[in-house]
Amino acid sequence: MGKPASTKASTLHPAFNSEVIAVPGGEHLNSCFSCGACSGICPVSQAIPEFDPRKIIHMIRMGMKDRLLGSDFLWYCSGCKSCIFVCPQDVRFAEIMGALAQLALKEGYVSEQDLIDKGKAAQVERDLCVACLTCVRVCPWSIPMIDKQGVAVIDVETCRACGICVEECPARAIRLNESEDARLIAACGV
Repeated sequence: MGKPASTKASTLHPAFNSEVIAVPGGEHLNSCFSCGACSGICPVSQAIPEFDPRKIIHMIRMGMKDRLLGSDFLWYCSGCKSCIFVCPQDVRFAEIMGALAQLALKEGYVSEQDLIDKGKAAQVERDLCVACLTCVRVCPWSIPMIDKQGVAVIDVETCRACGICVEECPARAIRLNESEDARLIAACGV
């Protein structure tokens, strides 16, 4: 997962496992017995071998908070939930990744603008938006809303970066940057 970081005692956070479990989505973490079924089925892991769900869980347990929450790999999970269907322990790795994302945002490892820049959230160009409600209607997760000024807004923390609103916006007022993991996957031909 990038350059190896030092694992000195001062860089480890022994309570990190408990922090993840306390966030919605992380509650099943301790059910994992490292069988590797999630890693075997993960389409992102197939295209980007450095993204390994089993290793990420191990990093959580080792207390490698700074290294993990500061890593771009945190944003590579596609949220496809293939891992959930094959896990014999119902660990829900995709949900754990969501919990890690929440922690990274809450603790300042990444900002909302970073997520937009990384292509992990769409952004409305306010001066182009005509409040036609198309984005509100087409989003399967009901994320875009119309604010008090009559302009569409997208909650960066909940946006799935699927691109549906971007493609459907008749005013072309919604932007979604290409993410690094999408570039890597495209380069692999997956």
